[in-house]
Amino acid sequence: MVNLTPNPSFSLTIRFQIPNRAGMLAEITRAIATAEGNIGQIDLIEQNRKTVVREVTIDASSEEHAEEIVAAINALDHIEVLNIYDRTFSLHQGGKISVTSKQALRHQSDLAMAYTPGVGRICRAIAEQPDRVFELTIKSNTVAIVTDGSAVLGLGNLGPEASMPVMEGKAMLFKEFAGIDAFPICLATQDTDAIVEAVKNLSPVFGGVNLEDISAPRCFEIEARLQQELDIPIFHDDQHGTAIVTVAALINALRLVKKSFEEIKVVLNGAGAAGVAIARLLQKSGVQQILMCDSKGIISKERTDLNDQKRAFAVEQVGSLVDAMKDADVFLGVSVPGVVTPEMVRSMAHDPIVFAMANPIPEIQPELIANDVAVMATGRSDYPNQINNVLAFPGIFRGALDCRASDMSTRMYLEAAEAIASLVRPSELNVEHIVPSVFDERVAPAVAAAVQHAARQEGLARN
Repeated sequence: MVNLTPNPSFSLTIRFQIPNRAGMLAEITRAIATAEGNIGQIDLIEQNRKTVVREVTIDASSEEHAEEIVAAINALDHIEVLNIYDRTFSLHQGGKISVTSKQALRHQSDLAMAYTPGVGRICRAIAEQPDRVFELTIKSNTVAIVTDGSAVLGLGNLGPEASMPVMEGKAMLFKEFAGIDAFPICLATQDTDAIVEAVKNLSPVFGGVNLEDISAPRCFEIEARLQQELDIPIFHDDQHGTAIVTVAALINALRLVKKSFEEIKVVLNGAGAAGVAIARLLQKSGVQQILMCDSKGIISKERTDLNDQKRAFAVEQVGSLVDAMKDADVFLGVSVPGVVTPEMVRSMAHDPIVFAMANPIPEIQPELIANDVAVMATGRSDYPNQINNVLAFPGIFRGALDCRASDMSTRMYLEAAEAIASLVRPSELNVEHIVPSVFDERVAPAVAAAVQHAARQEGLARN
């Protein structure tokens, strides 16, 4: 069995029938517990003098673990399993989003205004004053979520079709947290020029573009070219969303250990899109010492295998991640599971801060270093201090759309990070609470206000 904590990603609902007698349910819950499943809701579906039908929800840690739990239940006497639902697959059945009309069509007059002939007046108005497209269509509140499927989560190059569930989920988050209508645009090409051209051709419909799950280093060029050639906000969430929330969390972590950005030594493991963006935002925040590492160790000036993004952070020091972490104040991981050991953490400076953000398995399990770190964060929801991009991107786009920003800027990102950090009041700040909950309704409005303020200060706001 995979040694992971049971979680809702592998959640089952099992419907079963048992004899109506004392102790039968206890046998089932005992079997689930013995198989290390995590029991959730138990519902009574039907009952008569002879039998009882119940449903039980169970979290497992993997597909294999779920099968073990089902086998443990099936092995019991006098139980009939009626149905098994994989709750994650059930949630995705038929897709997770839909398009609905804002106006009802009940009468002939409604149709005449919404479509022909009345709609022709609206078309002419936009043709005469193109900016009215923001007023008279969905453009002012619509974001394209664009991917080529080349870097889906931590799963790799799965292609456009397999990327759609992630993009649908992203669209749900835009709507639920910021009231923005977003739609997946999953492109059947991984050619940089073709992607840029496709987004440019689609741009009349959308007020902003969220680039998602596009592999490095192509993602850097795609974002830069689109920012230069379009006059709507272009935002690569894997870069900037991760960077914003990481900096927000670090602001509060440093307050706890009474250190400043200017004095800390940061080790950043992972030199892809997220790692490079975090490093850039840390520099803008005042960090002077950054040791970036990839799978070959410290990104050193002596290396000849560096791309332009990595070369910008090359240092004189050579060595491995083990060498880099000695006397470091902060470790930030956006890499792969299990690359950090307790000994490496113990070699860090006093009151070390560790953000192990590889998902679903972090660079080091928090329980292994519980007594060795001052502040710990991960990318997972089942540990304290989750570094989750949903704290950033809905509010980022809400602010950018509302002020009709023509571009995104580093100042917007920094002010967004400050806004997120500020929502944890000094009286609430502790080692297990350095960022607000993703369900805190203050987050998106606070980030949106910060983004609008920055956009106006920089002359990027058109409203």
